[in-house]
Amino acid sequence: MKILMVSIPSLHFFRWTSQLENSGHEVYWFDITGMNEKSQRLNWVSQKVGWKLKWNYPGRSFIKKSLPKVYHFLQSFNEHKTALVFEQYLNEIKPDVVHSFALYLSCTPIISVMEKHSNQKWIYSSWGSDLFYFQNDPKYLKDIKRVLPRIDYLFTDCTRDYEIAKKHGFSKDFLGVFPGGGGFDLAEMQKYKLPKNERNIILIKGFQGRSGRAISVLKSIELLKKELSDYTIVVFGADNDTLQYVNKSLLKAWSNFQIIGKMTHQEVIELMGQSVIYIGNSNSDGIPNTLLEAICMEVFPIQSNPGGATAEIINHGVNGMLIENCEDIFEIKNTIKLGLETLVKNTVDYSNSELIKSLDFYHIRKTIIHTYNNLNE
Repeated sequence: MKILMVSIPSLHFFRWTSQLENSGHEVYWFDITGMNEKSQRLNWVSQKVGWKLKWNYPGRSFIKKSLPKVYHFLQSFNEHKTALVFEQYLNEIKPDVVHSFALYLSCTPIISVMEKHSNQKWIYSSWGSDLFYFQNDPKYLKDIKRVLPRIDYLFTDCTRDYEIAKKHGFSKDFLGVFPGGGGFDLAEMQKYKLPKNERNIILIKGFQGRSGRAISVLKSIELLKKELSDYTIVVFGADNDTLQYVNKSLLKAWSNFQIIGKMTHQEVIELMGQSVIYIGNSNSDGIPNTLLEAICMEVFPIQSNPGGATAEIINHGVNGMLIENCEDIFEIKNTIKLGLETLVKNTVDYSNSELIKSLDFYHIRKTIIHTYNNLNE
């Protein structure tokens, strides 16, 4: 079967697609950004990349950075139309199925083409905030209600989003709930796990941005100085908003506090292997891949629960803790404190052994390949 993937170049997309290597399917990738070179991670995939610019003129990067309004004007003449290029590639490949990852990034730009080619089978993978957050914006909701009735097959990363998709027009075949990036290489991750009695880090995801709420966690941490004195607190992936907050806060003077900006994926996994608690907080997400990675690394998870998604895998007080109000620093403080107490008293089994087995790359890969195989039946 010919499968045409439509996506931005992202770690989650690369991971998902890698499940199909040596599966017997012909896999193609249309880079929806049109601005990248071929990916060596997918060197077995036929790739349509670098198609966006008509002319990569000298000084383009400088103008883009220094004169954004001028750049935007020039690009209105200098860029190929996404829908036109995609349709040409679609007609060239003649795939059995098109698979788009994320609605606004990879469905909306090609919806006119897919409506025109109404018999072309189309899969949509919903990621993170794709439906839950953007359904509240009338402009985006209009796109959601246009795309979903045209979709033939749906993957989601949580059951919540399947229900949202049905509410807004999806009525065909649901292919199941899977991590956005497919499974995880548990054998590779095992190398970085310290024994639990040697772990001393409380690891906090440092993203604020549109949906992250790291600052609420940091405010709650400030109220727990005594309780956290025996731990090393590490904030990773901190963005500018989070860095600016810390620079003005009491945390900056704590001897057991560290904050780190961008990190490689392997560096994050290594940190998780030294951590006893992982904290992630946002106002919108599906099942975060970082949360799943922390669980695979046998870290006790404390995670926000937007729309009830996280509660699909975390039973509060049993195999982790849920933050119901991502803005409430006192709720977050009490949740962290309770988490610490349960760990010290050893009153919970947070090994998540059965959940971890279900997240194994090779376990999920078999199911995914079987799912693709059955699309033509």
